[in-house]
Amino acid sequence: MPSVYKNPRGQRAVRRWCSEALGRVDFSVRSVSVDTSVGRVELTSAGSGRVRVVMVPGTGSNAAVALPWLGALSARWATTVVDLPGQPGLSDPRRPLRGRLAWYGRVLDEVLAVMDADGVVLVGNSLGAAVALAAGSPRIAGRALVSPAGFIRLSVDPALVLASATWLLRPTADHTRRMLRLFVAPGTDPPDVEVEWMALMAASCHTTLAPPPLPAELLSLRAGRPCVVGVGEHDRFLPPHRLVPAVRRTMNLDTRVFSGAGHLTTPAHLGEVVSLVAEVVDPRAG
Repeated sequence: MPSVYKNPRGQRAVRRWCSEALGRVDFSVRSVSVDTSVGRVELTSAGSGRVRVVMVPGTGSNAAVALPWLGALSARWATTVVDLPGQPGLSDPRRPLRGRLAWYGRVLDEVLAVMDADGVVLVGNSLGAAVALAAGSPRIAGRALVSPAGFIRLSVDPALVLASATWLLRPTADHTRRMLRLFVAPGTDPPDVEVEWMALMAASCHTTLAPPPLPAELLSLRAGRPCVVGVGEHDRFLPPHRLVPAVRRTMNLDTRVFSGAGHLTTPAHLGEVVSLVAEVVDPRAG
């Protein structure tokens, strides 16, 4: 299977960035690598008690990039973030050319078994939401999906195409910031750490195509367990006017629209994410 990295130097740069980010974190985290049938998978955890939440990041993301998510979620529940294999981070870099969502679903099922985690709520963001839906382990008690892929094909308008092409060809800080401004609400600047990370990723990694919608039959099956969905009102990839009816049609669910948010969930909107997750983890408290 091909590697996500362009060359060994890129892999070293990404692993160094992630290790340094995890080393600077201002709350207690624990990292462990587990063996799976597809190679080593890195798990980063925070919070006390048995694991209640397992977070699956989006395309090109990992625990080091998702530290704000881990901090916000672990303040309420013991939380583990999975570095997906085949994505830049600290896990095995290989991924298949075809059938990736089904493959990722099987990998996540295996990770939950290795963790010996039962009754967990999967929190999936973007690609991670599609992976959470593809996973079918009986250890899953529910799902909270934020800006979820897997329901509709992602929208890519001309402005995004141009900004993304410029970023990939010349991943400078300015080009990266210009592209990421399309990922957040109008008039908002993306976090500096996201700019730094995305510039490094473009220089070091091969691109990943957007995940396709999951089969309607599978989505209908997943509706048998508790699930909540949220999306930013300014999400250009998954605009609410397209996503909301698709979620209603396939899983008979309402979708919460986060005011002032885009596709990239910034720290300013993590309180809304935690509130969404609480509807599944602690439904009686809600």
